[in-house]
Amino acid sequence: MNINLKGVLYVATGAASYGILATFVKYANNQGVGTAGLAFSQYLFGALVLVVLSFLFSNKKEQESIVSKDRFPKLKLVLYGSFLGLTSSFYYLSIQYVPVSVGIILLMQTIWMGVVVEFFMARHLINSTKIIGGVVALIGTALAAKIFESEIELDIRGIGYGLLAAASYTGVLFASSRVALEVPLFTRTKYLVFGGLLVILVFWNGAILHDISWPVFLKWGSFLGLFGTILPPVLFNKGMPRVGTGFGSIISAIEIPISVVSAYLVLNEHISLLQWLGIVIILIAVVLINRKNL
Repeated sequence: MNINLKGVLYVATGAASYGILATFVKYANNQGVGTAGLAFSQYLFGALVLVVLSFLFSNKKEQESIVSKDRFPKLKLVLYGSFLGLTSSFYYLSIQYVPVSVGIILLMQTIWMGVVVEFFMARHLINSTKIIGGVVALIGTALAAKIFESEIELDIRGIGYGLLAAASYTGVLFASSRVALEVPLFTRTKYLVFGGLLVILVFWNGAILHDISWPVFLKWGSFLGLFGTILPPVLFNKGMPRVGTGFGSIISAIEIPISVVSAYLVLNEHISLLQWLGIVIILIAVVLINRKNL
């Protein structure tokens, strides 16, 4: 297999960007900044920047050909973009009740959820290796989520929100690989983020007015917007075609250790050896599930 180093760098950087989000959301929470304000600022900043990027870099002829061919792709992107908003909302709620290092493990349950979706959407793509990989991922999760550590008491609300975030993230990955691929990069990302912003408005509603302020928008909106709604989708769209979906999925799993390490460095979260073992097992599961696509 010929490895495209630029593609690897794009995908790894996009995954690392996602990986640090929860740590800094929780850090901002500890500084007294409300989650609703953070989520709204993130998506509003991302949407505004993407509007400008789309205007500057999208080819007008491409835009016209899309409109004349089918008016529905943009609507589909907004609808699927709702999964973005749900993922962020549920994920940020989850880490209010569990450590970030556990929250990222719950989010990564999309590993086996993706296999389930694939089973219903295209059963011919499912094989015993993927099923084994899904089971291995669950074993790794049990270790990484500290289930076997007696001194740890995990809040059921955090687990529930984390699993809902994973289900929503599975929808995001499905949309990224199948929905309206003919739409130019920045335009496509813009409409996905529009959908996420609409969901944030509905999900958090009045709490946004309580939490939002110019300092929050300028400081945290710009940071979270850059690393959460601008860089990752752009970098994934540039990198995935170069490295392929299977290898790209393996590279993007770097999000797990990045999130865990950032939580350790910024929030001083303790990471046990058993938890690291679980993370390694999950990474092995990712390789197993995508081995056929390499």
